[in-house]
Amino acid sequence: MSIAARLEQYTLKRPQEVLLVEAEIDGEPDTVVIFKGFSSSLVRPTAFDPEVPVLPEDAKITSIDRLVGPYNPDNPQYIDRHLSMNDVETLLAESGC
Repeated sequence: MSIAARLEQYTLKRPQEVLLVEAEIDGEPDTVVIFKGFSSSLVRPTAFDPEVPVLPEDAKITSIDRLVGPYNPDNPQYIDRHLSMNDVETLLAESGC
């Protein structure tokens, strides 16, 4: 299962959380919000079809933040910031994703 699918599964299991993913896609920076199993880019258009991945397999994830959901950009409530991929892998494993 791709990292994007695993992150979406994580938010389905923890609907009170939002993941804010900083990534590089096709050499360009992107910010992706993942909430309740759905991903949406804050930088580029997001496909209407939820089966089209917002984070492609070759995306380079640089950082992930955990926030209290739903996401409010005017008042973000962080749980954890700047998680490494090792930290994220631990969270995903603990939640069975």
